[in-house]
Parts: sequence; C-alpha cells; structure tokens
Amino acid sequence: MRSCQKHQPRPPPLPPAVKRTGSASCMPKPSKAGDACVVGTINPELYKFPEDKSETDFPDGCLGRLWFSVEYQQEAERLLVSLIKARQLQVPSETCSPLVKLHLLPDERRFLQSKTKRKTSNPQFDEHFIFQVSSKSITQRVLRFSVYHVDRQRKHQLLGQVLFPLKNETLEGDCRRIIWRDLEAESLEPPSEFGDLQFCLSYNDYLSRLTVVVLRAKGLQLQEHRGVVSVFVKVSLMNHNKYVKCKKTSAVLGSVNPVYNETFSFKADAAELDTASLSLLVLQSVEGDKSHPLGRVVLGPYMYSRGRELEHWEEMLGKPKELVKRWHALCRPAEP
Repeated sequence: MRSCQKHQPRPPPLPPAVKRTGSASCMPKPSKAGDACVVGTINPELYKFPEDKSETDFPDGCLGRLWFSVEYQQEAERLLVSLIKARQLQVPSETCSPLVKLHLLPDERRFLQSKTKRKTSNPQFDEHFIFQVSSKSITQRVLRFSVYHVDRQRKHQLLGQVLFPLKNETLEGDCRRIIWRDLEAESLEPPSEFGDLQFCLSYNDYLSRLTVVVLRAKGLQLQEHRGVVSVFVKVSLMNHNKYVKCKKTSAVLGSVNPVYNETFSFKADAAELDTASLSLLVLQSVEGDKSHPLGRVVLGPYMYSRGRELEHWEEMLGKPKELVKRWHALCRPAEP
C-alpha cells in the first residue's frame, strides 16, 4: 500500500452534521511519514449510548417495575396509554400470572384491563388503551396501574401499584416517551380522622437546602356543601413560629385521595434548623377565592413536634441528601 505523502491534498472537512451523527468519516489523523492512509473508517466512540440500567438496578425490597407511555390528543380529547412490560414482580407463590388494571382517578368505578400473562414474573404486555377525557380536566387526573396476580381460583391478589399524575410537562412534546416506575404497596391502614398526608423530606447541608416532596393524601373529609371541590397543600417554612416562606401545590379536583408529586425547596442554614419548623396545611378551595382547612402536619425539633413528626425530622437530619418518605395523620386545623 502506498504511503501518504505530504504533497497530497487533504480531503475537505465534512460538515458538522456528519461529524455529530457518527457517519462514515473521512477525517484521518495527521499522517506521519510511512503511515498508511485509512479512508472511510468509522469512529465507534460516536455510536456509544448511555447504558440503560432500568432492567438491572433494582433497589432492595422492590415489588417490581412497570414500563408504559402516555400521549394526549388535544383535538380528539383522548388519552392514549401503552402498557409495555413489567419486570421482577414479587409473588408469594412459585408462579406468577399477572394482569394490570388501569384507572383514571378520581373515577374509581370504571377501569380498563390488560390480558393475563401466564407463569411469568417478567411479563411483556404491549397493549394499548384509550381514555376519553376533556382537555379541561386532564391535568387534574391521575393514572393508576394496579398489578395483580391471578391464582388458580381466579382470585386477584394485588402485587403493587403505580400512581402517575398527568401534569402538563408529562403530556407535552410530539415524541413518544417511555416511562418506568417501581411498584408501591397499597397502604392497608385505615385513614385517620381528618385524613393522611404522605411526603418526603431531605436536607442538603452543603447547599443549605431543605427539600419537601408532597406526594399524596388519602381519606380527606371534604366539605361538599362549600361548592368547588378542589384540594391543595400549603407548605410553610417557619422560624420561631414566624413565616419565612410559603409555597403551594396545584389544586386537584374532586378527590378525597389527591396525588401531587410536587417538589419544593427552601433555603435554610444548618444553624437555623434548631428553631425552624415545617407546616403542611391541606386546604379545600371554596367560592370567592377562599379556602377551608382540612388538616395540618407540623414537623421540627422537640419544641415543635412529637412522635412520628419528630422522628421524621430527626431521620432527615441523620440522612443528609437522602429523601425520607413517610405518612402522617392530619390534625384538626385551626379555623383561619
């Protein structure tokens, strides 16, 4: 093979688009005397994709994982749901025959259902479902996937569920996006007198940031006679019982079990946490831009809280940068 000589003209550079896509590249490295010309070689580094660990990295105690996609057609007012697959489903018996029921909450009565897959803990569904839902209410709805094992007597045993709020950001864009979520166990404890609220706490001492993730509520005692039935949560950081900062979730219509999955961050120095507290107030919107309190949870050091609320606060401080999730019973709120 002939060697490249310095007097030979260099091939013209390719357009940037060709370089980015990893197409066959004719851009040889600067040649040295005696080196062979290599034309038309492909750089394999350009073809590497980020490693997908969604089917290999399962946390301890995982009940299983579900893959799906959602798309909303605005003009037809149709929600298209594709149920793709599940992996690592946990059942007490040796064999697993799973099926999935889909609810569009708060409607508990109507549901769609997948086919039953026989003798597999890693079912492949590839089924498509359509919910008719108006564009005005779509962002107030929550998609629930309930995964069941069907035993020999055809009884349904719940393995876990996924709750997926249909926020604006999840419905935007033209491309189909595959989503996966780990199954959660359904809470078997009855709701408290005023209902319960589930949320996560995390504190990052390096950034002096307190993070609150409001997940969901259950068993709320709504005041039906007050007109509009929508519920939101007001999250307040306080110091010496004085308000420092307040933030609110979006309002969820018509449900005693609303789902939020909304994250809030507050600036709080570590030294301030000894006198700081966190208040989560659940409110129902009523006519005239007013609101009616349904229940409240207060967390903080010993001077502000006791029991589970104090334990949650101390666990947050003991596990910096880690999200600590718990349910809390709502207490009777003071009327505004």
